[in-house]
Amino acid sequence: MQTDAQTLLLVDDDPDLCAMLAEYLGHEGYKVETVHSGAAALEVLERLTPDLMVLDIMMPGMSGLELLQQLRPRSAVPVLMLTGRGEAIDRILGLEMGADDYLSKPCHPRELLARVKAILRRCDGAQPAAEPEQDGTFPAHRLVSGELMLDPGQREVQFAGQPLQLTSAEFNVLAYLMQHAGRVLSKEELTRWVLHRELSAYDRAIDVHVSRVRQKLAAVMGDDQEMIKTVRGQGYQFVRGMA
Repeated sequence: MQTDAQTLLLVDDDPDLCAMLAEYLGHEGYKVETVHSGAAALEVLERLTPDLMVLDIMMPGMSGLELLQQLRPRSAVPVLMLTGRGEAIDRILGLEMGADDYLSKPCHPRELLARVKAILRRCDGAQPAAEPEQDGTFPAHRLVSGELMLDPGQREVQFAGQPLQLTSAEFNVLAYLMQHAGRVLSKEELTRWVLHRELSAYDRAIDVHVSRVRQKLAAVMGDDQEMIKTVRGQGYQFVRGMA
């Protein structure tokens, strides 16, 4: 059970599913608000900043992707998408728009709970109680490479003194890559450490998060300064040493 109740906003057009998931998550100690449309979610977000939003992609009227597109420029609230099993393109689009992770429907409430816990855990930089790999320990101290600075305690990234806005997953991807500068981190490792789950077939979540970090770094540094290198068949490498 949660000691300090965290608030979840569940957005899905299926009232029965919302009621069932809200009851389950409520028993786990979370405060859960449910709405059944994107417009209703925007109204709630005017008065409430949830710790996490669970967002169904396929909704009538304003879709989950449209809601996410409106939300991201003004809010960094973590988002877990619910998608149909065959909607791979929607999962990728959602991640590119700033969602933190996805879960295919129909989903088991226990798996949803595990994903919720994983996202909330990485948002505050905390690690699981039993971390099997020492290398997967989240960095505890400030990381610096040239003009790029990442502060795990404040959860902030700056380049040349200017803040860089990253989602929680993007922040943790960059943190692990910077911490292991010069070493190639596999997609399996990054998925396990950042998303707190195993990499599955056709899972591109980590690829999309790395791509988003690259885009945001390029926007402030220029395309000629590539700090994250793709090592084909192996993974990703932060290529500039830390000062």
